[in-house]
Amino acid sequence: MLKNYDYLIVGSGLFGAVFAHEATKKGKKCLVIDKRHHAGGNVYCKDIAGIQVHQYGAHIFHTNDKGIWDYVNQFTPFNRYTNSPVAIHSGKLYNLPFNMNTFYQMWGVITPQEAQQKIQEQVKQANISEPRNLEEMAISMVGTDIYEKLIKGYTEKQWGCSAKDLPAFIIKRLPLRFTYDNNYFNDKYQGIPEGGYNKIIEGLLQGVEVRLGVDFFADRNELEQLADEIVFTGKIDEFFGFSEGMLAYRSLRFEHAHLQMENFQGNAVVNYTERDIPYTRIIEHKHFEFGTQASTVITREYPDDFAVGKEPYYPINDSVNNSLFAKYEEMARNTPHVIFGGRLAEYKYYDMHQIIGSALAKVKRFLS
Repeated sequence: MLKNYDYLIVGSGLFGAVFAHEATKKGKKCLVIDKRHHAGGNVYCKDIAGIQVHQYGAHIFHTNDKGIWDYVNQFTPFNRYTNSPVAIHSGKLYNLPFNMNTFYQMWGVITPQEAQQKIQEQVKQANISEPRNLEEMAISMVGTDIYEKLIKGYTEKQWGCSAKDLPAFIIKRLPLRFTYDNNYFNDKYQGIPEGGYNKIIEGLLQGVEVRLGVDFFADRNELEQLADEIVFTGKIDEFFGFSEGMLAYRSLRFEHAHLQMENFQGNAVVNYTERDIPYTRIIEHKHFEFGTQASTVITREYPDDFAVGKEPYYPINDSVNNSLFAKYEEMARNTPHVIFGGRLAEYKYYDMHQIIGSALAKVKRFLS
């Protein structure tokens, strides 16, 4: 049978869009399909009253890689947004990430030496020599006060289990610094694309055929006949029919509200760290772009158990699931004419710049 396309790309998120863009530049004919009725995957933004609403949670671009930064800026300029979230516990606000402002708010200490001494006292009292789980790692990093107020409840809501049952490495992603610096990321380049992430996706997919509302698994046999190669960005276990079992994820649920007020919370991201508050954070989207609109849009973000039909957001990379993924990864290596890429196909948490870098690397590997 004569193939109509060089590549069938399953998924129009960042990985699929970057691959399609680069392959098209190299003269390849690509077809991008997506089961959703919009392109862009989880970076998709919806315009509500002139506000770019991040439909699938806050997406803040950050990287130290100038090449990646220049790559995304070719489609639209980025603004100067700096992520500086705050956390609320028992009606009190604390700066994030943990820095001297947080320590002052927590203990009234002013100097780095005072803050370090306070943490060391609490770590010593906790008597943790070798952290075995997230709770012990967190306490060994910031002491018991910050752990109990700003980490424990938030983390247990997010992951749906006790912090004692979570691996220690998860908390290592959280910045800790002894300066008065509320910039969450350490990366040199960061910001929000002016006009929203759709501008980037539209630029990447310009000149590429895209079909939306198309479920790969509903018409798999027919779709696979359209192209010489497949780029698959969906769930790797689903691609192989869950033959080895289902990989575990955590999901999210979003509640959006358009409010007739100029300013709801004064910050783009406010975390709610108490366990009995069901959502983990409220996002006010206009602050990502310093909006001056007369109204505002907020999103409450609720952690959720994953089940069939729900969106898989966070892979649960424990030993059981990593072992299961290794089996699928081996099957993927032995599957000809299919390129697997992205957070679901690689069962890995990726920041946006990492997904773009991974897609560019795959293009170089398979199309050079």
